[in-house]
Amino acid sequence: MRISRRTFAAAAAAVVLLPLSACGGGDDGGSDDASGKVQGDITFQTWNLKANFKDYFDGVVAEFEKKYPGTHVKWIDQPAEGYADKISADAAGGTLPDVVNVSPDLVAPLAKAGLALDLDKAAGQYKKEYLDGAWASHQVPGLGGTYAFPWYLNTGPMFYNKSLFQKAGLDPAEPPKTYDELFADALQMADRSGGKVATLANVPTIEDFGRYGVELMNKEGTGFAFNDAKGVELLTKYKQLYDAKALDPQALTATPESSGKKFLTEAVAMNPGSALDLENFKKNAPNLYKNIGITDQITSTGHANMYVMGVMVNAQTKKKPAAIAFAHFVTDAAHQMSFAKKVAIFPSTAGSLDDPYFTQEDGTDVTRVRIAAAKSLKTAVNYTPVLFSEQMKTALRNEVARALQGKESPKDALDNAVKQCDTLLRQQG
Repeated sequence: MRISRRTFAAAAAAVVLLPLSACGGGDDGGSDDASGKVQGDITFQTWNLKANFKDYFDGVVAEFEKKYPGTHVKWIDQPAEGYADKISADAAGGTLPDVVNVSPDLVAPLAKAGLALDLDKAAGQYKKEYLDGAWASHQVPGLGGTYAFPWYLNTGPMFYNKSLFQKAGLDPAEPPKTYDELFADALQMADRSGGKVATLANVPTIEDFGRYGVELMNKEGTGFAFNDAKGVELLTKYKQLYDAKALDPQALTATPESSGKKFLTEAVAMNPGSALDLENFKKNAPNLYKNIGITDQITSTGHANMYVMGVMVNAQTKKKPAAIAFAHFVTDAAHQMSFAKKVAIFPSTAGSLDDPYFTQEDGTDVTRVRIAAAKSLKTAVNYTPVLFSEQMKTALRNEVARALQGKESPKDALDNAVKQCDTLLRQQG
């Protein structure tokens, strides 16, 4: 898939729904581990990466085949459009590749269908090579186990407009670091600007509830829990912001693009972003650019949010040792580091974020943002539950909108959202 912070935020637009009877191409009769000779032909599928990274992956494949004589890797790349549908069709038809590029929400139904290999059992010796939060990102509540090697990560800091902070009587050198500070600063910003400048441009999403410290699901993975007292507290505070115009009035229909434009035109004081956005500011909004501040994501848990991609092994592959070895090879520290230097993503391997590439300033804005993001990723987690589908995201967004508009209380809105999401969860099977 295309690698950008925005793409990670919207990764995998549909959750694959699979019958539990779906099966792959048959087992090799061996145990579910990496033992046995690494040999034979396997197929590796990526997600919209060939156009920009053909040489890189051709090199990785050649290197693997040289390390393991007698192996052959067929690399196939699928377009971003319809990727989830393609995986679903392959799973149902028994044609799922041996090694597959997935996101957490794509791996969940495959794991439920018995098609994703449990790496805790099959390749647990590799767990220590990865960041704890990254390894945990492909775990499925209620199943136990881990169902994909973590691959590349992404996150971003919060940008803020120092000039707007100063005009509102706020210290531009001291951006908010807690939710209480954020909400207080936002109300002051709206008050001082007569409602013309909002601090935020987006309604709270599931990851925002996670960052606030809300328990999103029960431990069994059988139901959602974001309608607890803490969840209601967060939505109530957003309602106060909305009423005061501290939350942009168009937030109910905002997209990442429209929110970014609001920040670009200095109608909004804070917005999440990446190094790519910083370059855009420099080119298209020089006045904003000279007043840009960079701060950490605000979180009550001490852990930033991250977006993560993974590499799954088909549990039904006939070449299990080779498939496991290749999935690990693609995601080991050396190859993740090499890939990260070609594009603005981050490795999920332990220790890699301590590399000078992610720690040493060189005076450029790109490096400045990269260092800030890398620091937060060391302890970041993927807050979006792997079972939280696009339909569920829509249900939550609609109920949040009703609460902000005063059509329902925050409590009723979240109760209704949880009820709808639980119904959709049961339909997943």
